[in-house]
Amino acid sequence: MKDYIRQNKDAWEFNTYDFWVEHAGTPEERAKKDMADPVGMLKKYAAYFDSCEGVRVANICGSCGKKAIPLALLGAKVTIFDISSGNRRYALETAEAADTSVDFVLGDVLETDMARYGGQFDIVFMEGGVLHYFHDIGKFMDVMFSLLRPGGRMICSDFHPFQKIADILEFQQPQAPYFSRDIIKGEMAHARFYPEEIRRQIPLCEYRKYTISEIINACIDSGFILKRFDEHPAWTDPTLPGEFTMVAVKE
Repeated sequence: MKDYIRQNKDAWEFNTYDFWVEHAGTPEERAKKDMADPVGMLKKYAAYFDSCEGVRVANICGSCGKKAIPLALLGAKVTIFDISSGNRRYALETAEAADTSVDFVLGDVLETDMARYGGQFDIVFMEGGVLHYFHDIGKFMDVMFSLLRPGGRMICSDFHPFQKIADILEFQQPQAPYFSRDIIKGEMAHARFYPEEIRRQIPLCEYRKYTISEIINACIDSGFILKRFDEHPAWTDPTLPGEFTMVAVKE
């Protein structure tokens, strides 16, 4: 495992399960919300799924299952790829409480066993800020391409690169020049919710933040056919870009 991946894993192992219980509810409480309105729990991402019944979905860096479990409730066969054992515990317990199931592959997605998982999925799906955890976006896109069957789709939703130069989403992350390729050390996503004395104990992550052209070109260079690129307003200020969603196909 690369050093920066190990560093990021250390950050995401810090009190993760207890964090989700405090901020998302117990697995049983979360499951009730998922079961009551799985489409609503998917939020804007529901519009990118034509159908879920029987669809094989690889949920990349799927965290605690917040989108995987609603997809499973809608009939998808979901495999979460994520590096945090705390996320794994919460996701599997929530799925069980929701009377559904998801698979969970624990580890670095860049080291996925392609003899087992290559070409197995109809959709690879990621959201909520994933790309900046990987320092080689070309390699990342190659792995996404390899996971898909011919005709499969990638739905990649992430923070808008404008976030690189301005803390629009109020994550309290360091900024950098837009075209900088430097690695940035910063807190993991949830650190800001902890008391200051605990916050200082959480290991830092090492981020590589990309431009729009780097993201799109890595997608194309890996063999994908780009079908759609949507920009979404920031939840903090709807006049500014906060996220994007890219849809691409493996032909």
